[in-house]
Amino acid sequence: MTWNPMLEPWLLVVVAVLLVGYVVYAAIRASARARLMWLGRLVMVLALVAALARPGIGTYSANVANDAVDVVFVVDTSASVGAEDWGGEAVRLEGMKEDIKQLAADHPGARYAMITFNSVASQRLPFTTDATALQEAVDLLTPEDGYYAMGSSPTVAADLLHEVLRDAVEADPEGERARLVYYLGDGEDTLNGEEEDFSESAGLVQGGSVLGYGTKAGAKVRAYDTYARDYADYIYDSGSYEPGISKIDEDTLDSIAQQLRVSYQHRDASSEPEAADVDVRRGTLAPDTANRMSFPIYWVFAMVIVGWLLIESFLLVRAGREVRDALTDQERREDAREAGDDV
Repeated sequence: MTWNPMLEPWLLVVVAVLLVGYVVYAAIRASARARLMWLGRLVMVLALVAALARPGIGTYSANVANDAVDVVFVVDTSASVGAEDWGGEAVRLEGMKEDIKQLAADHPGARYAMITFNSVASQRLPFTTDATALQEAVDLLTPEDGYYAMGSSPTVAADLLHEVLRDAVEADPEGERARLVYYLGDGEDTLNGEEEDFSESAGLVQGGSVLGYGTKAGAKVRAYDTYARDYADYIYDSGSYEPGISKIDEDTLDSIAQQLRVSYQHRDASSEPEAADVDVRRGTLAPDTANRMSFPIYWVFAMVIVGWLLIESFLLVRAGREVRDALTDQERREDAREAGDDV
């Protein structure tokens, strides 16, 4: 059982001693019949003290406000995220959008920022606590236009991520905030340029994850048409004129996770992403129990108080009716006496 008192513990003890002491004193001085009422009031006082202590039993997971957390989403928007291997024929980007929204819900109250990348990286959303702004930015995510795609690099966002994190650190001189990075991509390198390294950002984050999308078998890639705002035909291999196949590169994704010193998760439509556990009171990573709470049972004691108050109200109303009837009877007697009638 856990306790989360509404008052300071010492003040709750003082209140309890005063109330219990007064009721016991009154019960000792009362008549035998009235003493039963005071014993009932003693039960009510004890229930009140117990309710103020706010007891709880068991545990359950709860989302708590992560107002000391910065979350950066690094999202692959290259043409390959249009591959049809997310839970059937849905494209990878749809899974990424679902996961971003779920991870944001797992960190309510946090500041969110978003970086997207294909052949180049850009910051789509500066840090904001507006979850609606994040959702709108996510809804607007589209793959690179399939007809003009110039390839992509899974590491092209490394420098920009470090810059965003460095600015967040400089804006938090007392070091009270935790910074999380969620990288979402398939790891496929079609740019064949020089690889960048995320290691420089590792010391600026306290957690996060690299989330991988796609399958080893791969899938055909739908070509997104920027002008039609929809997916058109497939992207074709320029040599064979067959639809191109995009495959996940988990070695690259695992390497990025190691550079950032975060975990790697392979994602599919049958599961949910795992969010980092954060102790929002200190802005640092917390054990699994940091966001677990007890089931409150103070309402049980509150019901005892309400029950006794109803009994007191009933007895008070009945006593008032008896007094009123007695006064009415006395007035009748006096009226009859004044009229010379026998009482």
